[in-house]
Amino acid sequence: MKKIFAGISFLLLMGLTTAHAQTQNTSSTQAVMTFTADTYDFGTIPQGTPVNHVFTFKNTGKEPLVITSVTASCGCTTPEWPKEPVKPGGTASIKAIYNAAAMGPFTKTITVVSNANPNQKVLVIKGEVKAQTATTAATPVQQAAPNKH
Repeated sequence: MKKIFAGISFLLLMGLTTAHAQTQNTSSTQAVMTFTADTYDFGTIPQGTPVNHVFTFKNTGKEPLVITSVTASCGCTTPEWPKEPVKPGGTASIKAIYNAAAMGPFTKTITVVSNANPNQKVLVIKGEVKAQTATTAATPVQQAAPNKH
């Protein structure tokens, strides 16, 4: 029984050591995407008014960072991102444009896939869309003058 326990312990220790070594080697040579913030709250926005936010990041790794895809969780959000590699130490941004058509609270995600470590990053935009208020340009209803007979 002691031999079985010792064998299992040895295998677990070797597996953990190997996994740790692979993680260290991979992260030391890859690109790393470091965002200043990964969530943005628009607060309350009027319905029918598109809004956008720019997520800024820096490549804090040692290799050029290449974004392979950026996808939004729905068609109401459009992402824009750099198509050229971001050099180590360089900065760039991902713009999220939200079409505030539907009323109510919203939370949308933008998934960024790249050669960075980790290779996926999820950005979040949220807020609440309210109905637009009536403008003061409406003319008040005039009352008819009393009939003097």
